[in-house]
Amino acid sequence: MHFPYLDIIIRSVAVYFFMTIALRVFGKKELSQLNTADIILILLISNSVQNAMVGPDTSLIGGLVAALVLFTINFAIKKLTKRFKTLGDLLLDKPEILIYDGVLDFKTLSRLDVSHEELKEAAREHGLEHLTDIKLAMLEIDGTISIISKDQKQLKQTHYKRKHNRKNLQKQF
Repeated sequence: MHFPYLDIIIRSVAVYFFMTIALRVFGKKELSQLNTADIILILLISNSVQNAMVGPDTSLIGGLVAALVLFTINFAIKKLTKRFKTLGDLLLDKPEILIYDGVLDFKTLSRLDVSHEELKEAAREHGLEHLTDIKLAMLEIDGTISIISKDQKQLKQTHYKRKHNRKNLQKQF
């Protein structure tokens, strides 16, 4: 007995893993710094891989099966990466130290393609004038740069974290 949507399921799984690997290769920095060209690229990629997932089946059911497969894979991957550290290490990025005690890690900065100007911008966003004032700067898994100053009184949060914390405070009251 042939399941008519098995082809869509297999194609959707293949595209999901291709996109996961592509995003892993091209880096997490790209995710948080989307510009117009990046958004256009994402839209074009989604359009180009749609046919690879559903093949000749352009029906509503075919599209819904492909979407269901993508949601299911994403849910399963999240559960599996939490349960199996090795899988999480393979599929997920880790935070990277960019500056420690005012000393820049040039090897990591080069590997991650983080420019001096991007570091200075992040420092200014956190209220710091000089990179030497930074105790710890990390490129987080979401692509943002988190900074802790040497002077704990100047501890600043990123815009994302401030907005996130504000929502949590509103939920409490």
